[in-house]
Amino acid sequence: MPRPDHQPTSESERLAAWGPELLSNGRARFRLWAPDKRAMILELDGAAPVTMERSADGWFSAVADAEPGARYRFRLDDELVVPDPASRAQSGGVHGWSVLIDLTAYRWRSAEWRGRPWEETVIEEVHAGVLGGFPGLAERLPEMAERGVTAIEIMPVAAFAGSRNWGYDGVLPYAVAESYGSPEDFKTLIDRAHDLGLMVFLDVVYNHFGPDGNYLGAYASDFFDADADTPWGGAVAVSREPVRRFFIDNAMMWLDEYRIDGLRFDAVHAIADNAFLDEMAKEVRAAFPDRYIHLVLENEHNDAERLAPDLYDAQWNDDFHNVLHVLLTGEDEGYYAGFADNPTAKLARCLAEGFIYQGETPPGSDHARGTPSGGLSTTRFVSFLQNHDQTGNRAMGERLTVLTDSDRLRAATALLLLMPQIPLLFMGDYEGSHSPFLFFTDFHDDLADAVREGRRGEFASFSAFADPEARERIPDPNAQSTFNTSRPEPGPDAERWRRLYRELLTLRHTQIVPRLASAQGLGVEVLGKGAVTARWRMADSAVLSIAINLGEDGVCFPDVEGETLFELQRAGAPASFRATLAA
Repeated sequence: MPRPDHQPTSESERLAAWGPELLSNGRARFRLWAPDKRAMILELDGAAPVTMERSADGWFSAVADAEPGARYRFRLDDELVVPDPASRAQSGGVHGWSVLIDLTAYRWRSAEWRGRPWEETVIEEVHAGVLGGFPGLAERLPEMAERGVTAIEIMPVAAFAGSRNWGYDGVLPYAVAESYGSPEDFKTLIDRAHDLGLMVFLDVVYNHFGPDGNYLGAYASDFFDADADTPWGGAVAVSREPVRRFFIDNAMMWLDEYRIDGLRFDAVHAIADNAFLDEMAKEVRAAFPDRYIHLVLENEHNDAERLAPDLYDAQWNDDFHNVLHVLLTGEDEGYYAGFADNPTAKLARCLAEGFIYQGETPPGSDHARGTPSGGLSTTRFVSFLQNHDQTGNRAMGERLTVLTDSDRLRAATALLLLMPQIPLLFMGDYEGSHSPFLFFTDFHDDLADAVREGRRGEFASFSAFADPEARERIPDPNAQSTFNTSRPEPGPDAERWRRLYRELLTLRHTQIVPRLASAQGLGVEVLGKGAVTARWRMADSAVLSIAINLGEDGVCFPDVEGETLFELQRAGAPASFRATLAA
């Protein structure tokens, strides 16, 4: 798909674009970058095969009679036919036919929607599959809007093998998963969200492909970097122009064709190419000058430079989650080890400066992590107590509702929702869900065995799973029951949690959000083990003060004379949390 802001200047540039293009008079142009191949056949379901023309740089193209709904694929040789890697829809899964889609057919009801300012953002992360696909998720939107959420962030929807998956095993990034619904179903969901004033963010994966259904290596080995590796296999070679365009144009597609309001880029540290990240952000900014478009990174490098005003709005702040998890549960294995030493001081730094690691080397690591972040606005950080990763990456998928006591979790929830960083909730939080969120897939045969055993092997170094018999109790990712169990159900104290979230989010929208732009930290004081107080200068020069005690011992919070004390206990917050505002 050509970029919205860009008109091709030559025939060769126009042809060197991913995905099909509908032409006039019932015809379409089909394209594929296959530099490893000398010949390629276009197959259209019910029509004669078409020999494609090859350019010197490895692009194949062909024009053929084809209407929207036509099924097509590419034949590499007598043994292998492949789908279009830029297919907008599939018929019969990721190994089946690609489907030609009219990208302009949908008529938007909310055509005037321009989004919302970043400061208003309160995100709820959701998984479309466990919530009933796009239609099922759409039914939940009014309740989300009513409770004060202003944006849903949908875990990846790119087509994957099987009928259920977290989404991070996608292999066709331009096509929505058939089990969730059609492209029109997805647009209907987005339209409904915009009608309700909700932004829609989408999690996209540009650092790897899943293990089943990725055919790119069969005809475009240069798509991958043989000299670089990631936890998921060979790194994508974004330094090569066709690969850059594949991903940048994909980002443009979601924002343009689907009117998505923002993207969360998964694990960009595994891409390891800041020039690519910067180019993508700048193209997006130039393409949509009249809309609020929000770009968020997941980046273990804690790279403050990527959060410059013309690049990315924010980064997921794993540091906040990790240190709060240690304080709430006492766990200190795995990635929590880097936050177990003096977690109170680490929480203080997080509240004051955003990142905890700003150039230091975490315990157990052999390299420094992070850059200084104290000069950034507080809204450059998206913080959370739970999300798909730190819940689903647990062996048994437990939520904090079953890992810590209610009062401490309520205090941490109040901190999350009233501090000036951007809050992210995970589906089920609002109702105090006890349902686990497990890692699930739908692989078969040898791959299913490998994923199951690999999953159990990941936890061999954890004390609770050192015994092989204990590891056998870890749910099989491929079992239907694992997926079914991951649907969030209201917890036993659901109404009390609903009241807490409603009251806290009302306070956030009325008292915090109007003052949030350019908020800066004024300092943090450690009051005792697990107890801190923090202050921020808000946009109108008011001072927001928050005090929290997650420790076992009582502490005295500082005097609040001259300040407006939020009546949080009436909302269900414990006495171990206090928030005040001084004009």
